[in-house]
Amino acid sequence: MDYPVTVDENGLNLKPENMEIEKLYHCIFKEKLMLVFKDSQDMLNCYEIEEKELVDKIKSLESSDVEDLIQNYLNEHKLNN
Repeated sequence: MDYPVTVDENGLNLKPENMEIEKLYHCIFKEKLMLVFKDSQDMLNCYEIEEKELVDKIKSLESSDVEDLIQNYLNEHKLNN
């Protein structure tokens, strides 16, 4: 199955029919981290993160490590409340 979130010069391209419910998907667009997931009501949720330090780290990671990095970042900065 193709990854359901891609980017091109026009922006994000989403294939919600290929998304698992409550699974986090990510991509980088214009030096911003885009986080997308489909919730249990089939609603799409998208978050844009501009924190350069975090975006740069994610660029160098394997896809499977992104969620861990984001969670660690939230914990370090006490942002998970």
